[in-house]
Amino acid sequence: MTPTTAHAGLDAVILDYNGVIGLQPTTDQWLRLAHTALWPEDDLPAFQNAFWNARPAYDAGHLNDLAYWATVLGHHPGARRLRELRDADTDMWTSTDDHVVEVLEYAHASGLPLVLLSNAPRHLSDILDGHPWRCLMTHAFYSARLQVCKPDPAAYQHAMNATGTADPHRVLFVDDRADNCHAARRLGLRTLHYTGRPTDLAAALQTPN
Repeated sequence: MTPTTAHAGLDAVILDYNGVIGLQPTTDQWLRLAHTALWPEDDLPAFQNAFWNARPAYDAGHLNDLAYWATVLGHHPGARRLRELRDADTDMWTSTDDHVVEVLEYAHASGLPLVLLSNAPRHLSDILDGHPWRCLMTHAFYSARLQVCKPDPAAYQHAMNATGTADPHRVLFVDDRADNCHAARRLGLRTLHYTGRPTDLAAALQTPN
């Protein structure tokens, strides 16, 4: 069964990781990370703001682990605390949605090429590459390795080139962030703004749900 017969008009899929395959962090995981950072327990929103403000440069590989956490905290965390912060940070992004993985297994078995395009720092990309679902992907691109993050058009171009498809409208892009989907649409890709419903993904890929 070829992709074009199993999935009418669709030659490939480009997928985000976090918020699609990967589950979003829980409040307890955020609190653990903030506690590890010695951040005031009653000021989690401020910690999350500091975390995200510095994240694009970290995800793009422009900051190493030490530079990132020194930026978040405003001071050098020390070697031991740096390891603890990285471990707690990594733990937040490595749980996967089994229902989504099952949908992707059906798509993969049908012959539909799946390409991962994720904003992720280098150490996390190394861990994700070792997960069982990774074998479902014909290619996996991570921002730290590309040195560019979504929604920069250059990030999408790497993934598009890997699909081998000349017509972007025959490629579906799936992401939980609206801005990333908007950027993909501007490049001609079809998009699914994923909101946590595996049945929506199954319907878009025409797989059992």
